[in-house]
Amino acid sequence: MGCFFSRRRKPAQGGQQQPQGAGQDAAAGEQKAPQYSWDLRAKIDPKDYTFSGLKNETVGRLPGKVAGQQFVIQDCEDCKIYIFDHSATITIDDCVNCQIFLGPIKGSVFFRDCKDCKCVVACQQFRTRDCRKLEVFLCCATQPIIESSTGMKFGCFQYYYPELALQFKDAGLSIFNNTWSNIHDFTPVSGENNWGLLPETAVVQDYVPLPSCEELKAVRVSTDAAKSIIPITRGQRQKNSDESCLAVFFAGDYTTANARKLIDEMTSKGFQLVQTKEVSMNAEDAHRVFQQSALEFITLLEKGPVVALEFNGDGAVEQCQSTINEVFSGTKVFVSESKASASQDVDNFYNFADMQMGM
Repeated sequence: MGCFFSRRRKPAQGGQQQPQGAGQDAAAGEQKAPQYSWDLRAKIDPKDYTFSGLKNETVGRLPGKVAGQQFVIQDCEDCKIYIFDHSATITIDDCVNCQIFLGPIKGSVFFRDCKDCKCVVACQQFRTRDCRKLEVFLCCATQPIIESSTGMKFGCFQYYYPELALQFKDAGLSIFNNTWSNIHDFTPVSGENNWGLLPETAVVQDYVPLPSCEELKAVRVSTDAAKSIIPITRGQRQKNSDESCLAVFFAGDYTTANARKLIDEMTSKGFQLVQTKEVSMNAEDAHRVFQQSALEFITLLEKGPVVALEFNGDGAVEQCQSTINEVFSGTKVFVSESKASASQDVDNFYNFADMQMGM
């Protein structure tokens, strides 16, 4: 298998240098041409942001080499493709039997006329058209859309390398906003299902292996679910219990760390993380979601977005309350007060959050 690693080519230098002093007399009376800010920008070569017409190759971009630019992947077959950086948008056209990793995408990723591909993708918007048999470990901030596509399978994004957290931030994506399993089929067929979920036991590395190319090995990748930058959620899978619990952390220096700590504590005890959300709230939202407890939290909403977690399992409310009291005693956290109110808490918050995010 071929393996190459693209570097930007140095721009060709112009003509020979003029002898010192040449032309000074002619230029003495002339005014210099104005220089504008856009003249000083580095020239973008589209070839540096394109993989096209490749077959049986391993190719990629290291962190910092895409830096928010648009990227195009087209007409590739039997390739392994790794974009270890954030980008603006990515289009993937006419690719067959490829294994693809795409780092955080600020806008949309659009697969067209692709088949038999396995992918790991993080994006704001996900869409496919005229695709067949794509298996995708997905993080998507909005509802993923498939159109005229069949045999689609989805799992929760699971991936880590040291630069990934900052790339999510640069792409404007929250690690807590992931609607990976809430698929909208734009062209459903009566009596058929064009998409489904990957097995819960699916391992990312079995679908998109770590790169074998020496240059790309420099990225310290882990596909261990426990190290994933994105919390692993059940999404639309059937819940194991009729008892869920809502916990909401308010903005502060340790919001993300606290949320992750609670996830670790609860999942280690056998409870399942169903969904997560990061969203801004105002006083009216607080009354709608927290109801009689709203006044206690309104002033905290001015500091920034909240992070909400839904846990499921028998005894989830009691265990969540106990963990918060023991581990987060100095932190203000909203948590469902009882099993009877928990389901309503969950519905109130996620209905509000979905409306806020236009879903």
